[in-house]
Amino acid sequence: MEYWSTGVLGLKRITPLLNQSRTPIFVALEKLMFACCRSLLSRLFVSILVVPVIGFTIPPGVLAQEQIVVGYDGYAGFQGPIWATKDLGLFDKYGLPGELVLIPGSARGMAALISGSAPFVQGSATAPLSTYLRGGDVVVVAAALNKFPFSVVARKEMRNPSDLIGKKIGILNFGGSNDLAVSMAFKEWNIPRNAATILVSGGAPERLAALMTGAIDATVLSPPETVAASRAGLKILANLSDLNASFPQTLIMVRRSFLANKRETIKRFLRAYSEGIYEFKTNKERAIKVYANRLKQKDLNILEETYSFYGPKFSFPPRVDRGGINNALELVRQGVEVKGEINLGQFLDESVIDELEREGFFKKLSNPRTTK
Repeated sequence: MEYWSTGVLGLKRITPLLNQSRTPIFVALEKLMFACCRSLLSRLFVSILVVPVIGFTIPPGVLAQEQIVVGYDGYAGFQGPIWATKDLGLFDKYGLPGELVLIPGSARGMAALISGSAPFVQGSATAPLSTYLRGGDVVVVAAALNKFPFSVVARKEMRNPSDLIGKKIGILNFGGSNDLAVSMAFKEWNIPRNAATILVSGGAPERLAALMTGAIDATVLSPPETVAASRAGLKILANLSDLNASFPQTLIMVRRSFLANKRETIKRFLRAYSEGIYEFKTNKERAIKVYANRLKQKDLNILEETYSFYGPKFSFPPRVDRGGINNALELVRQGVEVKGEINLGQFLDESVIDELEREGFFKKLSNPRTTK
């Protein structure tokens, strides 16, 4: 109807001008315009009658496609699944054209989600948990990574985690996944958290630079920064993904109201996202091409080491580790006053993943010979 209305208004504006000087040329032009208009209206009328009929035979998603925006929070290797979903054309495959938008900072990501500017946001657990505990309309529907994607990197003379006692450790910010990773590591190493000085030291490049200049003694980094650190002679003290503690580092979040009203959209998104994870885990060559493109990295050794670190850790199917949510909750509760019991069942909703599992979607992806 919008297109009809625009066309009719346009004709009403033009017609008085034609009447001011109705030369043979203008008369011919006027007839031609109205003939085209009648033809267009006829075609639109036929389309309105036909589309409901053919809609019963064309698979869902092939007709009107819905454009979506997906927010993500950085350029580290754990963004791989959402990059692969976009770059391998999987949003389009499932009839849901999507655009990725970098939204640095968890607070901005939550603001974009709650406002509806980005109906899907990929990020770690602490920000959405904090938002949820404050009454925000947010729910987690999937997780691609349930382990800390960090390594503790220290000055070259340090050999063991106990060497961190009395030292300065740089993190991105307090209350985030860096902070929690250090806390969980210290707990497993039986080191009191206050045995070291924890400092906010900027993003990964800034922390690496601070470590190399001696401004800090250790930090937590991810590939490809860990590769650069090793080449510079720094010491990788521990891979925090090897900790017993889990942490939902890469979650997919939506508004619960969006889940209620756009369930089919979320289902198509999770089909695409799940296939992106599967392709990333099982097709090293394609995954490395995604990394090369997104990380703007040409060094094949760095790309392969980055893939080797992350590839096996991604979760397929993309389910959420409940223990990791509890670990994140432990950190978030330090900054948010919570009264009464916390209903994590309202914060997590894997009903769409359950539905895909019952339909055999994940089995079909992992076994292409299965009848689809």
